[in-house]
Amino acid sequence: VQLQASGGGLVQAGGSLRLSCATSGRTFSTSAMGWFRQAPGKEREFVATISADSTTTDYADSVKGRFTISRDASKRTTYLQMNSLRPEDTAVYYCASRRPYSTTSRAPSEYNYWGQGTQVTVSS
Repeated sequence: VQLQASGGGLVQAGGSLRLSCATSGRTFSTSAMGWFRQAPGKEREFVATISADSTTTDYADSVKGRFTISRDASKRTTYLQMNSLRPEDTAVYYCASRRPYSTTSRAPSEYNYWGQGTQVTVSS
């Protein structure tokens, strides 16, 4: 499984970005997916996760109501729509796959495959 994250960039506070995570392999539709982020000098933290069948989503309190995770099985792609961005959202964002598990998790240790990360910078 290979994951390719894209869509990061520089945006002003209050702006929006949409991250994409393209997944290779035939198991996308049976695997839960997640987004995590890591700011300089900080540990990697959970952002959002979605179950394989898209019926369950979960968000970190810090992004709830501002970020939306979704997935498109036909494109094998997971999205993270980020609205009302804040300077504290600045980080490298990583997508991850829980293959072979279909249920959501907040723990990075429960994800087996990771993308290379995409930088999001929010200016004040």
